[in-house]
Amino acid sequence: MPEVQIYTKTPCSYCTRARNLLQRKGVEYTEIPVDHDPAQQQQMFERSRRHTVPQVFIDDRHVGGYSDLAELDSCGELDPLLGR
Repeated sequence: MPEVQIYTKTPCSYCTRARNLLQRKGVEYTEIPVDHDPAQQQQMFERSRRHTVPQVFIDDRHVGGYSDLAELDSCGELDPLLGR
């Protein structure tokens, strides 16, 4: 099973949507909150080149934010990335 990481803030409706989508698929993931951690925010930016959350990674592959994740799911491309 691939390693899934998601950078998040609270509150964030898009973060909640991304978490819910992954949970519906039964995917375990590591959540990395960046609310009050400048080092984690910097790491997220260096990995994704984006300042917005969520940012999702599957095995070090940058998937993008919630909209990108949902698009991959609707096109049938998410399950193969998740090893399904």
